[in-house]
Amino acid sequence: MGNDAGRQDRARAGSKRDGALQPAGGGEAEPVLVQDPELPPTAVDEADLAPRWTPAKVILWVAIALLGGLAWTMLALVRGETVNAIWFVFAAVCTYLIAYRFYSKLIERKLLRPDDRRATPAEYLANGKDFVPTDRRVLYGHHFAAIAGAGPLVGPVLAAQMGYLPGTIWIIIGVILAGAVQDYLVLFFSMRRGGRSLGQMARDELGVIGGTAAIIATLAIMVIIVAILALVVVNALGESPWGVFSVSMTIPIALFMGVYLRFIRPGKITEISIIGFILLMFAIVAGGWVAETEWGAAAFTLDRTVIAVGIIVYGFVAAILPVWLLLAPRDYLSTFMKIGTIVMLAGAIVLVRPEITVPAFSEFAGGDAGPVVSGSLFPFLFVTIACGALSGFHALIASGTTPKLIEKERQTRFIGYGGMLMESFVAIMALVAALSIDRGIYFAMNSSAAATGGTVEGAVAFVNSLGLAGVNLTPDVLTQTAANVGEESIVSRTGGAPTLALGLAHIMQQLIGGTSLMSFWYHFAIMFEALFILTAVDAGTRVARFMLQDTFGNIIPKFRDPDWRVGAWICTAVMVAAWGAILIMGVTDPLGGINTLFPLFGIANQLLAAIALAVCMAIVAKRGNFRWLWIVAVPLAFTAVVTITASMFKIFSPVPAVGYWAQNAAFREALAAGEDSFGNAPTRAAMEAVVRNTTVQGVLSILFVTLAIIVIFFAILHTVRSFRSGGGPSSEDPALPSRRYAPSGLIATKAEKALEREWSTVDADKRPARSGH
Repeated sequence: MGNDAGRQDRARAGSKRDGALQPAGGGEAEPVLVQDPELPPTAVDEADLAPRWTPAKVILWVAIALLGGLAWTMLALVRGETVNAIWFVFAAVCTYLIAYRFYSKLIERKLLRPDDRRATPAEYLANGKDFVPTDRRVLYGHHFAAIAGAGPLVGPVLAAQMGYLPGTIWIIIGVILAGAVQDYLVLFFSMRRGGRSLGQMARDELGVIGGTAAIIATLAIMVIIVAILALVVVNALGESPWGVFSVSMTIPIALFMGVYLRFIRPGKITEISIIGFILLMFAIVAGGWVAETEWGAAAFTLDRTVIAVGIIVYGFVAAILPVWLLLAPRDYLSTFMKIGTIVMLAGAIVLVRPEITVPAFSEFAGGDAGPVVSGSLFPFLFVTIACGALSGFHALIASGTTPKLIEKERQTRFIGYGGMLMESFVAIMALVAALSIDRGIYFAMNSSAAATGGTVEGAVAFVNSLGLAGVNLTPDVLTQTAANVGEESIVSRTGGAPTLALGLAHIMQQLIGGTSLMSFWYHFAIMFEALFILTAVDAGTRVARFMLQDTFGNIIPKFRDPDWRVGAWICTAVMVAAWGAILIMGVTDPLGGINTLFPLFGIANQLLAAIALAVCMAIVAKRGNFRWLWIVAVPLAFTAVVTITASMFKIFSPVPAVGYWAQNAAFREALAAGEDSFGNAPTRAAMEAVVRNTTVQGVLSILFVTLAIIVIFFAILHTVRSFRSGGGPSSEDPALPSRRYAPSGLIATKAEKALEREWSTVDADKRPARSGH
């Protein structure tokens, strides 16, 4: 009885203490949230959130800053013939720590001001399917797995062509000021709006014209993004029975984890994590055994078109299953692999200390005719490294699955900003892995089959013709390297994933196992990468379905009902058919799907980021927070300039290697002249395919940039209007009081642990349920 009275007193005190929150920068006051007196407080006291500085903390952060400064000095200023790879690790980690501790906290306090007393959509719309209150650690894994697709693996590998320094600067500085900011803001704003999609938020904030342009842009760009993600998987698994078997096994493993957590041992996260990890390791080892058997090689050596069809079917099924059954447990499972592998690689780099021989700025940094990716450093570096620094795809996840699962508002910083920092670290490790291998092997792997002929001899002749300083590739090097990693060939294994796998194997074998274990490390990395990408494919398809449901819901309201499964299946089928068609086009592209489609992917992805930042800017302006508007406006301005410039190059450049229409015209003229082969296309059928594909790519480029410009224009217009009126109407869902509590970060603070203990004393029938996944 006394305990209940104490709770009621604390509830009344909390109500008086918290009262009606003032909005972040003016505008309408939020309503008073009356808490249930039968429950403990649902938020930590504001006084306990203030940082407490001690001499030890000051010394620690000074040391981190000094180590980071030294690492940047070694990378950017101390130029020798080689640079040690440990400086990449130290520069990245120190910069991320400082950014998360200080800059993301600034955004939280000045721009967003989350309130844990408010119920999130996962709580007030809980339906056990798409809206499920989820443990923050599991949700971090799901969100990270969903956003960390092909981009942080492929982009840095391709950009290594330009040297190590430009990519390093963009990945680390770009994520702090742009990428993580976008992810955090979109996640928070979507959560405050019932988990609405980015396109629907744009329609609410920018009006019919700007909103419609944003909806069309996000849907069209999503098709391209998911198709390229899937294409990377196809290229990684093509003609690789070991990889096909191991990756296929992750599906039943994830299904087992979902059933285990849901029905067999609910909430036993650590337990199933250990079981899942053991099963994953067994899948990798078993893949090697299966690939060595006659039946295994026959059954799992699949043509790339067959793999593509399999991924299309998988994408549809995964997107319609309940989120707890496959998507969340698979993402959580793969996050162990992803983060564990990246941390392992970083540790190996520190211990092995490989020397990087690639120059800070390579021979291709200033030209248009790079063998891996065409175009000059500006603007194409910033769209080649599409993820890892800034990614519009993340805005779709942050306004798709994640805001429907988040348990408390303050968790958005850990999941949104923190999740993006981890992806950036993945990108840095991918860059270092690509830089660590022999430059001749790098270009042999990443140049298209049309350039190398797909043969060892052709690759050697092509690479040696590039005139790279210190590079003299021989057939024996390529043959022996392929044998070391257990593959028939490594020539023209485009897509970035095989190069990253080779780089990881090259570094890890120096630490553990030597050459005899290179094949294990290589296929370990292939499965690690395929897990990365497939989780983005299934999450991306689900998000695309949400977006299409929101869009159709503007005409037929029934589509907005998350429980109407027929509508979900229809929207899923439409989106899968769209990205599946682009995937098949990429798989059959004679110039190499990745080499020609990735620039379009990068530009589309960054244009989507510009759209997301533009919507966020309009929302911040309506909240009346003009003093801190620069946090959004600066990355928006940079991204808009870069991506619009890149789009102009792809549309108007007269250089066929850069401009889609220039390449289209060159091949059409060759066909008209009766040529049987032209450029890298060996047949007339291949030439006709180039004409068809460049037409599609050119039309899409025009569509994407036009829509993005319309959205940015209306966002600026609404921002100016809000500035003149001192704010604008809010489109947030009404605030409802929360009836649950959870800490905000990975590790609970002292105050959060105390509140958790108080909640543990609440009767089980009054304590709200939480999904372990």
